[in-house]
Amino acid sequence: MTATEGAARARGRPSGSDRPLLECQGIRKRFGAVEVLKGVDLAVHAGEVMALVGDNGAGKSTLIKCIAGIHPIDGGRIVFEGSPVHVHGPKDAARLGIEVVYQDLALADNLDVVQNMFLGREETTGLLRQLDETTMERRATETLGQLSVTTLDSVRRPVASLSGGQRQSVAVAKAVMWNSKIVILDEPTAALGVAQTRQVLDLVHRLGDQGIAVILISHNLHDVFEVADSITVLRLGRAVARFRRTETTHQEVVEAITAGTVTSVPGQPEGDASP
Repeated sequence: MTATEGAARARGRPSGSDRPLLECQGIRKRFGAVEVLKGVDLAVHAGEVMALVGDNGAGKSTLIKCIAGIHPIDGGRIVFEGSPVHVHGPKDAARLGIEVVYQDLALADNLDVVQNMFLGREETTGLLRQLDETTMERRATETLGQLSVTTLDSVRRPVASLSGGQRQSVAVAKAVMWNSKIVILDEPTAALGVAQTRQVLDLVHRLGDQGIAVILISHNLHDVFEVADSITVLRLGRAVARFRRTETTHQEVVEAITAGTVTSVPGQPEGDASP
């Protein structure tokens, strides 16, 4: 990271190009008669940690599942690196460099760290396609080292023996191993203790410092204000507010979560909301 980019992150602003890495423009999603997303706009830049906040039922989980290709969108468009894209499934999202770490982490307790990080993407060697354990162990160790994860004494420890913070670190490392450009974290500090929460928040900082865009879903505003560069508030399926973390307060964000109103027309640039 250059000194300029470091200064930009210190000010809480996206570094590099003004063009967002990912844009959601007027995203709509309906389940039967219920419209869950009602024209949501969202943008995140490379190296930016963007917090996505809102009350239960605001549409946060549905939005990230649309981005990840789990739910097809019913309206609007997704723009990645300046070009519209069609994400028909998780494999499409992975090919773009979008990885999601869900709240349940999707780790197999009976497997060790290396096996979890390569689950479904195992390295093989030889005509018989035997598992290349040496290469997988080396790559897993390198990835954890790049993220400065120092709490694991061995990558061959079963996941069942790890603490909550260690499990979260493994899940994030698994996500960034595959040349990821965007990592979406769904409530990464939920049910963690103070020390484990500190470990995860430090990891989020390091992801941004490495130029990876992070979308952080959290109900904990203390965590949000500690790591986020920007904050997007969803309420009842709409994006009702966007804040720079350095230019807002807890009270202002809480007001937007509980009583926010739409300040722009979905799908249109800010400033074009007037009829």
